[in-house]
Amino acid sequence: MKQLGKRLRALRESLSLSQAKLAELLSITQSSLNRYENGQSTPSVDLLRKYADFFDVSMDYIFGRCDEPQGKLYQYEPKVWKSAAEMEQFVEMCFDPKSPYYNRLKESVLRMFSEESNE
Repeated sequence: MKQLGKRLRALRESLSLSQAKLAELLSITQSSLNRYENGQSTPSVDLLRKYADFFDVSMDYIFGRCDEPQGKLYQYEPKVWKSAAEMEQFVEMCFDPKSPYYNRLKESVLRMFSEESNE
C-alpha cells in the first residue's frame, strides 16, 4: 500500500494539485485522499480507474509494477507446451499429410494469406 500511496501522491504533485482540489475533481473527500496517499487506506478499483483516466497513466504504473506511465507492453506468448518435445511433436503432426491437423493447418495458412492479400 505504501508504494501505491507514493505513486498517487507523485501523480497529484506532478500537476501541482492540492489534495483538496484533486479530491474535488475525483468526487471524494480530502481526508480519504490523504489516507490513500499515506498508505492508511486502499482506494476502490473504480477510484483507481478514475486516477488512471485523469492522469492518463496505466494501472500498472499506479500499482508500481512499472515506471513507464503507459504501462507494461507484453508480448503474448502462451505457455501451452510443457516441453519443447511436445511442441516438436505437434509441429510434426501438423505437417504430416496423414494427420488430422494437416488440413486444418493448411486451411488456416491459406486463409491467413488470403486475408493479408485483401488488405
